Amino acid sequence: MSDFLKHFQKQQASLSPREIVRQTECPYCSVQCTMNLHEEKSIRVSRYSVTARKEDPVTDGRLCVKGLNAHTHVLDDRRLKQPMVRGRDGKLLNVSWESALEQIRIQVQSLQERYGNDTIGVYGGGSLTNEESYLLGKFARIALQTKYIDYNGRFCMSAAAGASNLTFGIDRGLTNPLSEVPLAKCIILAGTNIAECQPTIMQYFRKARQEGCKIIVIDPRETATCSIADLHLKVKPGYDAALVNGMLKVILEEGYVDESFVRERTNGFDELAEHLKRISLSEVAALTGISPQSIMEAARMYGEAETGMVFTARGVEQHASGVANVRNFLNLVLLTGKIGKPGCGYGAITGQANGQGGREHGQKADQLPGYRLIENPEHRAYIAKVWGVPEDQLPMKGLSAYEMMEAIHRGEIKGLIILGSNPIVSNPNSHLVEKALKKLKFLLVIDLFESETAKLAHMLLPGSAYLEDEGTMTQLEGRVMVRRAVKPLPGKARLDWRILCDIAQVLGKGQYFEYRSAEEIFDELRIASKGGKADYYGMTYERLEQQHGMFWPCPEEAHAGTPRMFEDGFAHADGKAKLAPIEHQNPKEVANRKYPYLLTTGRVLQHYLSGVQTRNTPELNSKYPEPLLEIHPDAAAELGLVHGGHAKVASKRGSIRLKVKVSSKIRLDTVFVAMHWGGDGCINRLTNPSLDPVCRMPEFKVCAVQIAPS
Repeated sequence: MSDFLKHFQKQQASLSPREIVRQTECPYCSVQCTMNLHEEKSIRVSRYSVTARKEDPVTDGRLCVKGLNAHTHVLDDRRLKQPMVRGRDGKLLNVSWESALEQIRIQVQSLQERYGNDTIGVYGGGSLTNEESYLLGKFARIALQTKYIDYNGRFCMSAAAGASNLTFGIDRGLTNPLSEVPLAKCIILAGTNIAECQPTIMQYFRKARQEGCKIIVIDPRETATCSIADLHLKVKPGYDAALVNGMLKVILEEGYVDESFVRERTNGFDELAEHLKRISLSEVAALTGISPQSIMEAARMYGEAETGMVFTARGVEQHASGVANVRNFLNLVLLTGKIGKPGCGYGAITGQANGQGGREHGQKADQLPGYRLIENPEHRAYIAKVWGVPEDQLPMKGLSAYEMMEAIHRGEIKGLIILGSNPIVSNPNSHLVEKALKKLKFLLVIDLFESETAKLAHMLLPGSAYLEDEGTMTQLEGRVMVRRAVKPLPGKARLDWRILCDIAQVLGKGQYFEYRSAEEIFDELRIASKGGKADYYGMTYERLEQQHGMFWPCPEEAHAGTPRMFEDGFAHADGKAKLAPIEHQNPKEVANRKYPYLLTTGRVLQHYLSGVQTRNTPELNSKYPEPLLEIHPDAAAELGLVHGGHAKVASKRGSIRLKVKVSSKIRLDTVFVAMHWGGDGCINRLTNPSLDPVCRMPEFKVCAVQIAPS
């Protein structure tokens, strides 16, 4: 063989790809599908792709279009790769980490010396790992000693959490594992579009239907989820509690109450029964737009079923009466005794990747790790001991996410640290939010891209993506799973938890943040959660990996976890759940002559939250490149709108211009717009910031608007 041929073959061998496969989890919705990242490496280039992992304990090897493209944004050249500071000319300048940290120290200390510790706020995200969520809460209260911390999960499940805590005494998204869904003989899906928002778990609902289950969908729109519905109740936005009152009345009067369960396992039946006697089905029909016959049909379907489950999501929860709405659905569950048994339970379908875990360990304004309350003296004393600080040094509770924006606008908060969130897009009344953030003397954003919010930042720090990050996630069932890092960080980016530790160090609090790994943080989280409602103490990384995830509460290492809640009792002191009469409340804005249509918002299959990741994924963005105004054909004709044309949509808070999508799948009095875009396509410029009195959830799902051709 000639020297030339030998050289050619050697060169070709060096160029031949070799494949490396690593297990990871999708960063998007709350299902947290496991998947394989494939890397084909050659001497010149690496190519990446994703496939489903058949061993997934929940999805049996399914991925949606977002999951199949979940690696794309991580590899994008537009990723933030080194610290940047905004110069006097408004341009971003690259700086070293040492310089960035020193400037953070100067800014934080000078503001706190002048205005007090609470002048700095912290704003987190529902896609952070449990370790980062825990650490962010500790960072706010120990490193900054500020009371102001909240996160975008406030806009996800806070209403369901508030209702579950009041009713059951504890909040876990699903009371049963998804594997029990096919055991249900009737399922109610209220304000949840699982087919687009969590498509990989639709298999459970399809299987239930194949087994004879009756499925009721409650939604103002005919969504993709309606394809499996036996009955679709196209309720007027904001009138869910009224609809359920009608169903409860039928259940009570036609004998579908589980009397022994109600007597032995609940309190409050007499008050609820007295309330239901005053309900008129004809009045309910007039309020909701649902006929008395359809209300009775739904009640009988659910009441007659031997087993049944109720699932809610943002359509029910994102209201100024969100807690009350969910409590009424829980009345349905309790009155019929359909909980604590196989195929019987309730589930709040979490939206964000770690929306469940994010609120359990200290990101919320009123919470400490383990779902403890920051204003409970015993809870404060326990966490102070774990953290090694005097109890009186822990701040009290601050404000909810949107209320923090109002406090910034008033000048009460002058510095803000944001980790993994884009509040300009995700908050209601986003015009005010943008004005508020522009008033800050110091805005620090830790993220992957220069989001709409990051464009206003005085400093940007390059954080870590899910392929680079390590930690645990708690998916919608309450199953805790370990996600390992499978790629190195790009450029000078750092792990999110390491950035928090580095900032704590320069602020003189480094002794409280001496972690060498995410697992070390988790081990402290386990101790901090011990004895709390969300008890992770019995879990370890080793156990979680061996068992493909475990359900909390898990109080001891010998404990198997708790897949099904409430088998023997509820979490109130007497072991009983609380029934409660729920009076219907009108939305804070109703249609009128000036604003004759109701706007409701939501998600689409191709995008996730504020769109920072999915809008940077060409395959996804090309399929749904801009927000659309979904409107009924008769309403469009009356307004002179045509499919593909443009309309101006205005509320009391502002206006935007949108492309028109004419669809007979929506109510005549209602329009729908997805929420994944910023700038001139940001629908939250219009939404109502009125808050639920219990959980402080804004009323995203209904506001009055006027519409005209544009």
